Amino acid sequence: MIGAKTALLAMCAAAALASDPASAATARREPFGTLKDGTAIEAVTLAGANGVSARIISFGATLQALKAPDRQGRVADIELGSDDLAGYVDHPNYFGSTIGRYANRIAGGKFAIDGKEYTLAQNNGKNTLHGGKKGFDKNVWTVEALPGIPEAAAAKLTYVSKDGDEGYPGTLTATVTYTFNNKNELIIAYEATTDKPTIVNLTSHSYFNLAGDGSGSVYDQILTINADKFTPVDAGGIPTGKLADVAGTPFDFRQGTPIGARIRSGDEQMVFGRGYDHNWVVNRSGGGLSFDARAYDPGTGRSMEIWSDQPGLQFYTGNFLDSTTVGAAGKQYRQGDAYCLETQHFPDSPNHPDFPTTLLKPGETYKTTTVHKFSADAS
Repeated sequence: MIGAKTALLAMCAAAALASDPASAATARREPFGTLKDGTAIEAVTLAGANGVSARIISFGATLQALKAPDRQGRVADIELGSDDLAGYVDHPNYFGSTIGRYANRIAGGKFAIDGKEYTLAQNNGKNTLHGGKKGFDKNVWTVEALPGIPEAAAAKLTYVSKDGDEGYPGTLTATVTYTFNNKNELIIAYEATTDKPTIVNLTSHSYFNLAGDGSGSVYDQILTINADKFTPVDAGGIPTGKLADVAGTPFDFRQGTPIGARIRSGDEQMVFGRGYDHNWVVNRSGGGLSFDARAYDPGTGRSMEIWSDQPGLQFYTGNFLDSTTVGAAGKQYRQGDAYCLETQHFPDSPNHPDFPTTLLKPGETYKTTTVHKFSADAS
């Protein structure tokens, strides 16, 4: 864990990591508060070109802020979150957090490996959600030395989850590396190893609003999802096991569509999720990164593309934001004020043999990468 001496976290001067100062990415470390037990939390700000930057805190390996310019060059934070540590500790909503060991839901909080059943902490009715009662989002990660990468700035964070943590088998060592380059790309790379067979599914739970934090509804923003199918769920949010065609349903985002265009359609799946809270089966061909989704805000001209190597993408429209949380912009967060686009394996995969496996064995390394590409139109 990170040492408790706040003095060790004194701010460092911003250090250019590329030869051309005009386009160099920079990294800056500074304190971000202290937990009640005295543990100091650290922040690392990664700045790219043209005002794009990301701030990561060691509590939950959380993406705390993400700033990008609009078509007129005005910079705004396009991710929901808190401007102090208390907002993440006292009012957890997974804002920007790294989710693990298992992102999304596991039915009944149970799964089996080689015939042995494991019982997890249940925190979503009878199901397990986002790792359990104290998932990776509620733990302190260790900030490693910032890797020196030409024309980029990076922060690497590590967390060791002990055998039996929240019911999961095996000691899992997980790392997440955030990298910002001078192409206005935020790259999130995950790795994990284990000493016993276990399951793992890591993602980032960032809430995006390309018009800016606190600007209100995202229903007019345009979304494209590169998927012909999605995984329908039951009333508890657990996949039925089917892969359903999006054609002719509110889930067809193959062409850019306003997020709110069909969100009140009355479709049974929309009722179950209180809006969109579903996994799309990304169209993929071969290995490597594939285009997952693009979000665009007509008002500001900001756009964000997401590329990953994962089979699924969870699209969630902030359906449980209920005005009880005030964010960094001083505004209450309400349903529809943001959306999440979480690259992932499918929910409840350990209980669906036909889904892509999430099993990790000793000697193997779990690796996955997600890239966020930012731009603004000129019109």
